[in-house]
Amino acid sequence: MSSNSSGKTHEPLFHIAKRNSMVWWKAWLIRGISVIVSLLVCAVIIVSLTHQNPLEVYGAMIKGSFGTNRKFWTMLQSLAILLCISLAVTPAFKMKFWNLGAEGQVLFGGLCSMVLMFMVGDRIPNVILILAMLAASILGGIIWGLIPAVFKAKWGTNESLFTLMMNYIAIQLVSFAIMIWVPSGSSVMGLVNSGTKAGWLPDLFGQKYLINILTVAVLTAVMFVYLKYSKHGYEISVVGESESTARYIGIDVKKVIIRTMILSGAICGLSGFLLVSGTNHTISKELAGGNGFTAIMVSWLAKFNPVMMILTSFIVVFLQRGAGEIATKFNLNTSLADILTGIIIFFIIGCEFFINYKIMRTNSGKEGK
Repeated sequence: MSSNSSGKTHEPLFHIAKRNSMVWWKAWLIRGISVIVSLLVCAVIIVSLTHQNPLEVYGAMIKGSFGTNRKFWTMLQSLAILLCISLAVTPAFKMKFWNLGAEGQVLFGGLCSMVLMFMVGDRIPNVILILAMLAASILGGIIWGLIPAVFKAKWGTNESLFTLMMNYIAIQLVSFAIMIWVPSGSSVMGLVNSGTKAGWLPDLFGQKYLINILTVAVLTAVMFVYLKYSKHGYEISVVGESESTARYIGIDVKKVIIRTMILSGAICGLSGFLLVSGTNHTISKELAGGNGFTAIMVSWLAKFNPVMMILTSFIVVFLQRGAGEIATKFNLNTSLADILTGIIIFFIIGCEFFINYKIMRTNSGKEGK
């Protein structure tokens, strides 16, 4: 409402109101329309800047994930890792603990695995080594998530800044370890134990990434049950809605914060183990590949539903791999491919506004009538 010099007030013609709920099929219809519109916008950009046939470009995007058997399994592997990290940040975000440190928690968990893999890889049986690496990674992730949780619970520190800064500490620890392990000073660590494959997860049915994929599939089911049906999941939801209400009904908010971040860090540590032992067999500062931040979007788009995260993770991975395929096939600048991906993601995120809110015309009736 605004007023002018004569004292009259003017109501805006329209205002935004939050929807109570929307039928599921209408919500998905809006999402589908947003994807179609984004593709049309991208088609205009493709024709204007590259003079390429948009259908050929979109075909290349599909081939980026499904073109060959290798590309398909690599896409599933990327999806599994992104989904795993998304599952890790979900309990914290549902509790409104803004954990921006998944990148560092994955990195530190992976570093713990690599220490064992590098230092004792050829001295103990492989099964024991892999189990020790798994335990070390989970413990490392827990430690990296627990530190900001304790400070938040005890002293009310800002968890966003704290967890974000922990990312940079983890990066420097990895850089320091590589500097020690690689005497040449190249700052690049090659494959570790490539001859003996000590600490490497074995292939399953001839597929290198199948153990990773199955592990994350089981974890997704467990997290869905945990968040939806367990007492802990209920307490996370209550704390996220209102800490005052949680205290009123007898929930120990500090305990829930610490417990939830232990869970979040543990899953991030598991992701680090899967990347080191099951995927890369080495470590670098880019181990998580930015997925710690991408996972936030994946979790939010799925409304913290682990099952729906399968779909949102697939969309993000499909677009990322499609962008790479476009850049390679049509010899385009990778920035253009990333712009197309960004446009599609922007429309997908933007459509959530129309699902959660509605634009209404303001009643023009005068007060008192």
